[in-house]
Amino acid sequence: MNLTRRLKDLGQSLWLDNITRTLLDEGTLAGYIEEYSITGLTSNPSIFDAAIRDEHAYDAGIRTKTKAGLRGEALFIELALEDLRRAADLFRATFEATGKVDGWVSMEVSPLLASDTQGSIEAARRIHGAARRDNLLVKIPGTPAGIPAIEEAIFLGIPINVTLLFSCEQYLAAAGAYMRGIERRLAAGKPPDIGSVASLFVSRWDVAANKELPCAQHNRLGIAIAQQTYRAYRQLVASARWQKLAAAGAMTQRLLWASTGTKDPAASDTLYVSALAAPDTINTMPEKTLRAFADHGTLHNALASDGGNFDTVLDQVARAGVDVRELAERLQKEGEQSFIKSWEDLLKCIAHRAATVLDTSEDRVT
Repeated sequence: MNLTRRLKDLGQSLWLDNITRTLLDEGTLAGYIEEYSITGLTSNPSIFDAAIRDEHAYDAGIRTKTKAGLRGEALFIELALEDLRRAADLFRATFEATGKVDGWVSMEVSPLLASDTQGSIEAARRIHGAARRDNLLVKIPGTPAGIPAIEEAIFLGIPINVTLLFSCEQYLAAAGAYMRGIERRLAAGKPPDIGSVASLFVSRWDVAANKELPCAQHNRLGIAIAQQTYRAYRQLVASARWQKLAAAGAMTQRLLWASTGTKDPAASDTLYVSALAAPDTINTMPEKTLRAFADHGTLHNALASDGGNFDTVLDQVARAGVDVRELAERLQKEGEQSFIKSWEDLLKCIAHRAATVLDTSEDRVT
């Protein structure tokens, strides 16, 4: 049995952190579903920027939509949703077979809205309506302004992928927003089975902390934070509050490991996959990491429900002078700024590609 199948049997879902039109056109995604047990995928502006910049598969669509008057964000959303609808259809059988637990794809609201609660709600509503697929999650960051937007979106019946979470505290804030949204739906007599995942970013911890830690402590903090958060997750789903919601038909907001590609060339390229083999979670990984794990990864015991021994690592990090709470806030703010830059780069890329394909078309627009 291959390693990815063993992860699935252990209770962890594997999602692909990538989507391109070529990946769909050439049948690569369908192959990953068959060979590697992939049961969903995530996307972000950087992924689409790279795809549109490096591939000509989008040229015809850009030309047609630009002639129809679409520009900027509206043009991008149409291009992205074309891909995501196709991916959602590939995962449809999984979505139905698992009772909506798996088989999801994700589409992000504009990162420019990270500090705009109402704007995030409206953007989520538009994307959800335009997608026309009930197995599409709308990504809203778990920033202070994003938390009330997440609650309201869940209340409105919009499935949400909470992104840009870095700490146990940030995760619990997102989980609280999800539960409040579900509780409001029940109080209003609405069905409570609205899908959601909470995405905790892992490797970025080590990129930041390794600079301040001795070599012996490198690449350990991200895993320790994930273990701590996993304990909180398991405690939450066992709580009386959540059990009441589950009994009413609510779906568990599963914990998702994001940013699981290893950034340190001195570390194993499957470090975070092997360490975070945790039941009832999702690991979304880049193609490179997925193929590496399938080829030469190692799988040890499943992560214990109490998260295992992470306190020692956190104590060592604190003694080395790293303030974990402060770093979590900084990582979220830096992540927000990084997403904004990626978004702006993406829109520039699309504008440039639109000008190029129109200029070279037979019915050139002047």
